[in-house]
Amino acid sequence: MKAFLILEDGQVFEGKSLGATDEVISEIVFNTSMTGYLEILTDPSYAGQSVVMTYPLIGNYGICYDDMEADKPWQSGFIVREFAKRPSNFRSAASIERFLVDNHITGIEGIDTRHLTKLLRERGTMNGMITTDENYKLDEVLPRIKSFQIGHVVLDVSCKKKIEYSGEGYRIAVIDLGCKKNIVSSLRQRGCHVIVYPAEVTAEEIIADKPDGIMLTNGPGDPKSCVKTIAEAKKLFETNIPIFAICLGHQILALANGADTEKMKYGHRGANHPVKDMKTGKVYISTQNHGYMVKEDSLDRDVVEVSFINVNDKTVEGLHYLGKNVQTVQFHPEACAGPLDTGFLFDEFINMMEVSK
Repeated sequence: MKAFLILEDGQVFEGKSLGATDEVISEIVFNTSMTGYLEILTDPSYAGQSVVMTYPLIGNYGICYDDMEADKPWQSGFIVREFAKRPSNFRSAASIERFLVDNHITGIEGIDTRHLTKLLRERGTMNGMITTDENYKLDEVLPRIKSFQIGHVVLDVSCKKKIEYSGEGYRIAVIDLGCKKNIVSSLRQRGCHVIVYPAEVTAEEIIADKPDGIMLTNGPGDPKSCVKTIAEAKKLFETNIPIFAICLGHQILALANGADTEKMKYGHRGANHPVKDMKTGKVYISTQNHGYMVKEDSLDRDVVEVSFINVNDKTVEGLHYLGKNVQTVQFHPEACAGPLDTGFLFDEFINMMEVSK
């Protein structure tokens, strides 16, 4: 069946339908990872977006359900050059097409993803529609595409009630803004007792549970839409409880301390982004997935210092708050998929709690 990707600037890509055939309008972004498509499909940070995979062949190792980063995928659409019809992997339980159909994810294959990615890099992230309607009328669909907004999707992807994972070590309060499973796993591997809270949990509820440390996780959308979470994060920051924040959590804590964020031209999404540790000068390869960033010139240098920068474009990738056991990073130290170069940051979080005792 034919399928079409229609961009908000009027450009149309024709390909074949892959997965569900529902018509979807979303933000179109690209990811440069060579592997890890299931983790990408199930990363809640992609809520409201359709992902273009730049690697030309997707699906060759099938679907391994144990590798999912959430209980279900949150993407609106999936865009590939070619998908493997016959996956080969002893762990595979299904094909990517079956996974997309079962989870009502609309896909398109057979388009020039290289050309599409270059467009997004040159012109910036755009909205788009994936449809199988061959009789679409541009003058009718373009206003709908242009008016699309992701909105405050954090509440959609966050857990609805408190979830507890027992452990003998430190008690960690995790504020779920769209938490990937491997963040919780990384803490549990270090013996932590993990309590996961909905995104709009109050600071008072967390403090009453007497955590040894607090984690703010990744998540989707514009950080400025998380008004209540920003206010509660400010209260938590003013306690002496050690805090570690990742991705959206990093942005929210910056906003809570008077800094500003802005939307990037096309964002950072992939498993191959170099970041530099400003203290040691070492460069690590990181996994990233974000379309917003903290503006460096908005930081109060009496409050915070930049701890990591992106080697490619020099944007802020990490912050250390002065006089506080508080560290935040824009990239994903839990990776999955991607390199585990920066997994040591979880150990530093454990060390922060040891020192604070």
